[in-house]
Amino acid sequence: MRDGNILILRGHEVGALLQGRELELIEVVRRAYEIHDAKQSALPHSVFLRFPYDQSARIIALPAYIGGDFAAAGIKWVSSFPGNLEKGMDRASAVIVLNSTDTGRPEAIVEGSIISAKRTAASAALAARTLHNGDVSTVGLLGCGVINFEILRFLKATFPGIETLVISDIGIERAELFKQKCIRLDPKLNVIIEPDTQTMMRSCSLISLATTSGEPHIFVLSGCIPGSTILHISLHDVSPEVILANDNVVDDVDHVCRAMTSIHLTQQLVGHTEFVRGTLASVFTGKAPEKRDVAAHTIFSPFGLGV
Repeated sequence: MRDGNILILRGHEVGALLQGRELELIEVVRRAYEIHDAKQSALPHSVFLRFPYDQSARIIALPAYIGGDFAAAGIKWVSSFPGNLEKGMDRASAVIVLNSTDTGRPEAIVEGSIISAKRTAASAALAARTLHNGDVSTVGLLGCGVINFEILRFLKATFPGIETLVISDIGIERAELFKQKCIRLDPKLNVIIEPDTQTMMRSCSLISLATTSGEPHIFVLSGCIPGSTILHISLHDVSPEVILANDNVVDDVDHVCRAMTSIHLTQQLVGHTEFVRGTLASVFTGKAPEKRDVAAHTIFSPFGLGV
């Protein structure tokens, strides 16, 4: 950096670098969680930029430092504009700036939406591997967008026995396009479109929720297969009553209790976070208590840490 040059990586370059490395990326995320759990990181709260003309849109700044064998610092500037979908554009976009931990000078500017999607998917797959009991042949996806497609990619790498996919979305045309995309990913995959959310959830023991919903719309899980694992990626789908009735694991208790997430709403309702069993890192390192009721559904709610 003495010459002032900054590395710039564009989207197609990032995609090429990460292609086919799902299992490796899951281990990178696992290591980052371990380092964060060991308090070798600095992670200020995210800052949300919202717009008075559109409360559904936002741009989030996530600064972070992670130590250990990573020793990296930087910031992610990530936007979420749900209205983009109607324009034929992706909902999310992002850029990452990396700084030297010795001098603080910027060293790289990297297209971040691909990294963000794969990080999210790797986290979800790690949670599924850690929290879910038994083999997986059928997976349910609520929300037919970029995130759930990446989650499918990472779940297939983690659970090669996946044969059937049950998908649900409020837009039937989007679901049809998503189905074709999934079949191109794996022509042997049996993809079923199920318009009714509850019917989809009753048919699968491993479910990923990745929607654009800003408030709870799932108020009961009683019909789900006992001991199901819910990857609550979009964070706002499940009511506090459902959270309180089930087993809860998060990535960071303090961070997830913000922005009116389902966990945050539950904390406001009961005045504590004792309903959270632990973080994902505390589960896979053996620090978290055992799940009290094996028939309860485990809900993984990750805020998405800047590290």
